[in-house]
Formats: sequence, structure tokens, C-alpha cells
Amino acid sequence: MTDALPAKGVPGEQILAELREMRGADLPTHGGRLFAYVYDPALDGLDDLARAAHATSDHVNGLDPTAFPSLLAMENALVAAAARLLGGGSETVGSVTSGGTESLILAVKAARDSRPDITRPRLVVPSTAHAAFAKAAHYLRVELDTVPVRDLRADPQAMAAAITPETVLMAVSAPSYAHGVVDPIPELAAIAAAHNIRFHVDACFGGWILPYLRRLASSPTPGLPDFDLSVPGVTSISVDLHKYAYAPKGVSILLHASEELRRSQYFAYAGWPGYTMVNPVISSTRSGGPIAAAYATLRSIGDEGYLDLAATTRSAVTTLAAAVETTDGVRLFAPAETSVVCLTTDDGVDLFVLVDELAARGWHTQPQMAFADLPPTIHLTVTAAVRATVPAFATDLAEAVATTRAQGPIELPPLPPLTPEMITPDLIAALAASLGLRTSTNGAGAAGGSNKAGGDFGRMAAVNSVLNAAPPMLREALLAGFLSLLQRP
Repeated sequence: MTDALPAKGVPGEQILAELREMRGADLPTHGGRLFAYVYDPALDGLDDLARAAHATSDHVNGLDPTAFPSLLAMENALVAAAARLLGGGSETVGSVTSGGTESLILAVKAARDSRPDITRPRLVVPSTAHAAFAKAAHYLRVELDTVPVRDLRADPQAMAAAITPETVLMAVSAPSYAHGVVDPIPELAAIAAAHNIRFHVDACFGGWILPYLRRLASSPTPGLPDFDLSVPGVTSISVDLHKYAYAPKGVSILLHASEELRRSQYFAYAGWPGYTMVNPVISSTRSGGPIAAAYATLRSIGDEGYLDLAATTRSAVTTLAAAVETTDGVRLFAPAETSVVCLTTDDGVDLFVLVDELAARGWHTQPQMAFADLPPTIHLTVTAAVRATVPAFATDLAEAVATTRAQGPIELPPLPPLTPEMITPDLIAALAASLGLRTSTNGAGAAGGSNKAGGDFGRMAAVNSVLNAAPPMLREALLAGFLSLLQRP
């Protein structure tokens, strides 16, 4: 492991060489072979433009927009573009955040703080809502009411029944991350409005591609209902620019239908002898680099460019879905109506072994554990770069399924009965060793991938099988313990 603080400074070229070597152990961010975490439009020159734009503003501090009006101008331009795309009106306002999780936390904060009369505020979400809502509820001391879904979408009747006098916000997805389906937003927003509560649409994942998919449709698509601020009852919506707007990480936008709705999002404090702190978002100091990079990306691609990218992505989704449907041993688990292909396996094909076999062939997918009555699935986030790789993926999928079937299901070693309270660092280290998971102290890797500096994560079927069998609270404790094991110098 290299020393981040050597006694004597190291030449720049040596440092860059070290960084390139470390990056060489990462999963590929470009090339259409990683179906999670990153978004690749496969546009020549866009990365160079974004890096150059980032460099113009990476030392600019968003703490005080009066000191750096360039950043204020870029933020307002990004908010205006998002509002125009997502049905905003003349009263729409918004804020630029660091990512979807921050946008969702702020949406919950704004709803909570708008009702100081409620001492135990509650948030109603479908069980398919992003985990960031649970994080927001935990951080903000808001009670989370999670409602079972029907056919993978929020159930309006069940959501309505979950509303109480303490409910301050209902939130849904457009689309859900796990399955890529859109909740019935017009019906749900009407329910929220009838109860006089705020209604947030989490469009962080697909909000920048859904409007274009709707424009490409020759006729109304049942799976793509109205979802944005043009829908009566929708009070806020969030969209990540580092997803299908293809900007570098991390930039998200939280829009409110009016300034009155946004006011409770702010934090201000003058009760100390320093400067009066006023923040629209969670962070105080913010680099202008990501915002400048996002501004340059949107300006470069333009509306017509995004329409073309959406068409390319839709073509890739259609072809990928057909490959799944024609491969014996796997099947689509959810309709491939947005930018996600979600599949599961049939009897005789171990899903977690299949993930490993695909990784061995250079395809990095995202396994999703069983939840309630839902089986484990494989999530594929599809971007424009994937269209060129679909034929090769289809061939490798068939081969990987055949190999997986021949191997049979994973055989786990005997495991003692565990509870979350029993999870200790020593137990985690012993469990990792018993499952053949080799780790080091030089970094971390991702499930289904390999990180030479941080350990060997190329074969994760045994680990994923253990996690899949564990109840959710135990799964949380195991993963937190494992991450803690990795994050040690």
C-alpha cells in the first residue's frame, strides 16, 4: 500500500501512474459491459469536454453564490432545463444536489419541516421505493410506512389506507430502480392531494430518459403514465443528471412546484459569532466542478441528442429483453418498458452462479436478493453504449446459463444460527474466509467484480447465497460488517 502522506513529495507523473494502476483494477466504466453504477452514452469527446469544464470550476465554492456568481448562473440554468423537461411551470424552483440520495433526503426534510405541528411525522412509500427513503427517515427521525406493491407497482388503495393524520409525504418511483417500472402516479398524486399532503416523484434513476421515451412512442404506452410536475398533486420531483443526462458524478436536481414548497428545505443558523449559515442543500462547501461538468454535458448533447440516445437505449433494451426471452433457463421478471432489463432464473439455474459466470465472460451485472414474496433477480441498467454489445451478450448469456446449469446450485458450508447482535469483526473475518472471499487492506471491490488491490471478488455466488438466505436485518448487519472489514488502512 502506498503512503498518502510521504515524508517527501512524490513527482506528479509517478502519482498519476499509481492512480492509473489502481484504476486498472476497477470495473469498466465505458464499453457497455457494466450494467450498474455508471452511465455511458458512447459519445466521442464528451469525457474530455466534461473534464475540461470540471477543471474550470473545481475550486469554486458553492457556499456563497454572491462570491461566485458563475456557479449560481450554471445552477439556475440546470434547474430551468430540468423544469422544462419535467413539466414545471413558471413557479417551479429547484436546487442542485450531489446525488439522488441527497435529493430524496431534502424532499423528506422539506415535507417534515413544513408541518411543525406534527410531532411524529410519517412518510408513506411502496416497498419498491429506493432505499434512500429509509435512509432519509432514519436520519430525519421520520416514521417510515412501507406499503406492499401489486404487480411490482404501488397499490393506490393500499397507499391510501396507509395515510394517517401524521403523514407529511407520499413518495413513489418513476421508474423503480429494482424493476424499472413506473408507479401509477396520476392516481396516487390525486390521493395525496385529497389528503392535503405533499407528493414526491423519485425520478432520480430514469427522469432524464422517460420524457424522451414518451416522445418516441408512436402511441400512449400503458407502462409510461404521466409522472412529472404537470400531474395535479405532484409537489416535487428529483432527477439525477449523472444518470441518463450522462454527466459525471455527482449532480442531481430537486424541483419543487413553487417557492413556498421549497422554503422548508433551507437550513439557516445565526446563533454563533461566525458568518450566518444559509444552505439550500445538505452540504455547505460544494465544489463547482461537477456542476460545470453537468452544464457542459447538457449543452453539448442538447435536446435532439438526448432523443437520439433514448432511441439507442430503447433499441438495446428491446434486443436484450428478446435475448433473455429466447434463452432457456432465464426469463424476464418485469416488463422491459423503460431502461431496465430485470430477469430471473428457472429451476436448475442458480442465479448467483449465473452472475459469476457472466462476470467471468466480462459482463458485470447486479444481483438483487429475494424480498418478501419476490425471488432473487438480476438487474441490468441499460445505457446507449449497450446497443453495440448486445449481440455478444446474448451469446455469452446462453453459454453462461448452460455452464451454470451444469454446475448445479451453490453448496454452502454449514452456518451457525446468527442474529444481528452476534455480528462482530472477528465473526465477519472468519465468515469471509470460510466462503473463500480473499480481502486485503488496500481497498474495496464490488460484488461480481474483481479488485486486485482490494481483494478478489470475482466469485461471489457463495457470499450472495448467504446474504439471500439471511433475513433483511441480518443481511444489513452482515454487509455493514463486511464493508467495515474492507475499509481499514
